[in-house]
Amino acid sequence: MSTEPETTEETGPGTPEMPEAQGAPGTPGAPDEAAGGASEGAEGGVGEEMAESAEGGGPAETAEAAEAAEAAEAAEAAEAAEAAADGAGKPELSEAAAELAAQRVERERIERRRAERDGPVESGAKLSGKAADLLAAVRAVEAGGKPASTVFASPSRPAPERTPEPGPAATAAAPVRPAPEPEPEPVRQERPAPAPAGPSPRTVDAVRRVLAEGGAPEALGQQAAVALGEGAGELLRADPWQLLRVPGVRPEQADGFARALLGAECGPQDERRGRAVTVWLLEQAALAGHTALEAPALTAALAQRGVPDPEEAVQSTLAEGEALVFEDALEEPGAPAAQPADDEEEAERPVRVLIALERYAMAEESLADGLARLINSPSQDGEETWAQVVAELSGGAAELARAVAGHGLVLHTGGDASRAEPAALLGAARDAGLRALAVCHTADGRDRLAALPPTRGAGVGTVAGLLAGTEGPGRDGDGALELDLLIVPDAPQLDVESAAMLVESLPDGARLVLGGDPALLWSAGPGRVFADLLAARACPQIASRLPDPGPIGELVSGIGIGELNQVEAPGKEVVIVPVRDAGEAVHRTVQLVADSVPRAFGVPVEGTVVITPGHGGAAGTRALNAALKERLNPGPGRFGGFDPGDRIAYSPAPGRTLPGTVVKGDAEGLHLSCAGAPVIVPRERVEAWVRHGWALTAHQAVGGRWPAAVVVLPGDAAQALSRPWVYTAFGRGERHLSVVQGAEGALPRAVAEIPAKARTTRLATLLRPQSAMD
Repeated sequence: MSTEPETTEETGPGTPEMPEAQGAPGTPGAPDEAAGGASEGAEGGVGEEMAESAEGGGPAETAEAAEAAEAAEAAEAAEAAEAAADGAGKPELSEAAAELAAQRVERERIERRRAERDGPVESGAKLSGKAADLLAAVRAVEAGGKPASTVFASPSRPAPERTPEPGPAATAAAPVRPAPEPEPEPVRQERPAPAPAGPSPRTVDAVRRVLAEGGAPEALGQQAAVALGEGAGELLRADPWQLLRVPGVRPEQADGFARALLGAECGPQDERRGRAVTVWLLEQAALAGHTALEAPALTAALAQRGVPDPEEAVQSTLAEGEALVFEDALEEPGAPAAQPADDEEEAERPVRVLIALERYAMAEESLADGLARLINSPSQDGEETWAQVVAELSGGAAELARAVAGHGLVLHTGGDASRAEPAALLGAARDAGLRALAVCHTADGRDRLAALPPTRGAGVGTVAGLLAGTEGPGRDGDGALELDLLIVPDAPQLDVESAAMLVESLPDGARLVLGGDPALLWSAGPGRVFADLLAARACPQIASRLPDPGPIGELVSGIGIGELNQVEAPGKEVVIVPVRDAGEAVHRTVQLVADSVPRAFGVPVEGTVVITPGHGGAAGTRALNAALKERLNPGPGRFGGFDPGDRIAYSPAPGRTLPGTVVKGDAEGLHLSCAGAPVIVPRERVEAWVRHGWALTAHQAVGGRWPAAVVVLPGDAAQALSRPWVYTAFGRGERHLSVVQGAEGALPRAVAEIPAKARTTRLATLLRPQSAMD
């Protein structure tokens, strides 16, 4: 590893923790300029603050909020409308519309399927004390009453478990089809889904009038009407705190709006405020990666937000059906032993109480049920076919194939080089006549997998394309994908909702391989699906022994186990560039991208990615992209700040980022080229969906690799650094890595001492019965 005066700066966000949440300016978890530089407290200032939220921000900041704030102020980190969609992969406009439509259809199918199950699953039997009180509260909510006030009286530490034991699923095997031709699969003609009807002009006008009365910017009218639906004006007048449902609005702003409308009737003890803030905190926690919150963490966060009786606020929210309550038995190592109960034959089990929004609770339950179905119903047919697949392979690929032959769900772990093993499995399965497909998180990942010889370019797509119906096979009469084998090499990037839709789409008897590098950053959306599955140990786990090659591979492998080693880099594959401040970091980064890397390694400018911890700050993506544009593609920015030739990051949905370039701008919108496909972004969506893309965050870059990477680590981003962030950022370069280092001792300390921040989820607990059966 050589050391030169080049720039190296890195900061990685961490998952927020609920009772605390203070994002420092310039870090990924902090509100940035467009989204929230105004937080005056409960008094006035509402108009100016919310005007800023109304103008800016799109999907490009969810990932940072999800990692750099702390759980309770994940709320503030994610409050900004911009923070509501970072790290998002960027697909074509029509593809995005098609995906949303497909997701709606799939959710309806999942709900119907769940409703058809035989009776409710009993939970919490043989409990006493607090657990019994909780069960009574759940029953009361189901019956339309309010939960007992004692449920949340004393915060106890919780841990998850699934009471329902999934019964064995049907073992019908999907028929084996002839092997497809070894040619790239044709891409289906896109049929853009009709745009959902927006709110009527009358509704928007009514909302704007109410906003004006409360001193809020009328620019929020369209967003509020979309969030609250028809009758939004009357709803806001009756309950001003419903304004918190609009992305980017914070409790302080909603309080000022409510005071202006209600006058003396407004107070912190208002039950409407307690419910609205509870739901808002759960939404912010989801932006930080949590699918649920422990009751003590939620009540602590409510107290910090000035709710006088947090427990009553939670109970009111549950009674109104705006959130769900769960109790999960603590059966983890180190959990307190079950205490004998006076009146019960069995001992009382210690539990934790979790509160979740229905959306994420349903997705997690559906995912667990779907995984249990795959685990319990592997196809018993086609043994000869699978024997043929195994015989065709060797080494780690053969080991993987043997596990898949006998199990419905298999996990495969390893670095980037290990993708050769699922690629070999894909090619052999297709040669044997199985309907097999591999889907990646990004278009770049798809193209790199398709370039591996075993695939011969066939049977590879993206998760978004498969869910949208634009890639992969069709569906049968029941809506299931016509597949015998689905491989997901980028499983760590799956959020709980995407994972649930994939699993629910697989037919009985199909096999699923979830693979990836567990040391990478987790998904931008809520959940930690791959990590929870590894922890649950409910299915076979195959660890690849293929190391990532070269000095960069050696460096990244050490980081994965908490060691920042100096590696031999005779060809300057790894270069450290010390800098004193953010200004020098920006200067050195531009120099590296424009001059040093192209001259020394023959890598063109478009082959180099710059990665930095967050969007804000003196060396964030905004500052770096402005400097890189001035040097590489200067122009007046006639169309929303963009010019033809600009590199961009297109983020139409949270969790998906698609790099591309600007082609032109006209009355129709901004014309982009993303992964070789044309995309048109409507004028009104450009600010929210498109950013300059020479510099990205680590969440935006995950799933892609470039010939060269320049990682910028400014000193003010030290608190955002973590081992997964450093591991992810350093691994984006294939041939060369320059580290613009201004974080000094914070870098080795982050690698050695700061693991991924915990996310509160239920999946591992829900899968626990499968672990016991296994």
